[in-house]
Amino acid sequence: MTPDDTTVRTAPAGKDRQQTQLFCPDSDWGTTDPLRAEEFAPEVERHHLRFDATACENIYVVGDVHGCLSELQTLWGRLDVGEDDMVVFVGDLIRKGPATDEVVEFVASRENAVSVRGNNEAKVIHDRIDTDPFGTVAETLESFPLVVSWDDSLAVHGGLHPDWSFADHARDDLLEMRAVPRGNSYDGPFWFDQYEGPGTVFFGHTVLEEPVVRESAIGLDTGCVYGGSLTAYDYRRDEFVSVSAERTYRERADAKIL
Repeated sequence: MTPDDTTVRTAPAGKDRQQTQLFCPDSDWGTTDPLRAEEFAPEVERHHLRFDATACENIYVVGDVHGCLSELQTLWGRLDVGEDDMVVFVGDLIRKGPATDEVVEFVASRENAVSVRGNNEAKVIHDRIDTDPFGTVAETLESFPLVVSWDDSLAVHGGLHPDWSFADHARDDLLEMRAVPRGNSYDGPFWFDQYEGPGTVFFGHTVLEEPVVRESAIGLDTGCVYGGSLTAYDYRRDEFVSVSAERTYRERADAKIL
C-alpha cells in the first residue's frame, strides 16, 4: 500500500455522501471562527475534515479503542448516540485488542462517526508493518483524515507542538507528538502541559490513568486495551463518560501510563 494523496473534504469513504449532512463541503474555518487564520501544511490540509457543529445535537469525542469492540458497543449505548449527533474518534481504532476489523467496520458503517488516523493506522497505510491482517479494512483506514475540526476545536491523534504554527506540523508530528522536543518519550515535558492554543485540541496516543484536562488540550486515551477504560468527552455538557475494560488485553509497563 502507498501513501494516499486524496483530499478529505466530505464524508469519509464508505459513507453515503448524499445522505451525510454533517460534513462541510470543504475544510475552511468559518469566517467568525477563532481558528480562521490557521492553516495546515498542504500534506496535512488535504487530510483535514471539518464539520458544522451547529448541525449536531450532541458531539462526543472518544479515546483510543485499539480493537476493544465490546467496550465500544457499551460506550455507544451509554451515550445513546442519535442520528443528529456526531462522534469523533482520536485514532488508533486498530491493533493490540481482540477485534480490529470489527471496530473499524463499526465506526465506518455509521454516518455520524469519523476517526482521525492514529500512528497505528499510519503503520498500515504506509506499509510500516505487515499489512496482510488488515486487508479487509485497509481501504477504510486510508480514508481517515489526519485532523477533524469543528467550532474552535480539533481532534488529532498525537498532538500539536506548543511553539509551532499549524503549518509547521508534518503528518507524523500530528500522529506522534508527546514530549517536547517532539518525541514519544513518557519522560516529558509534555506538549499538552505547555500548549496555549489556538483552539482546543482533543488527543489520544498518550496513555493516561484519567483524562487529561488542560486549558487548551483534552486527552482521552485512558488505556482500555491495557485494562483501563474507554472514555468519551461530551462536548455539549463538558463531561466525561467512561466504561471499564472487560479485561486486560495487553500488558503495559506502569512507566508508560501517566
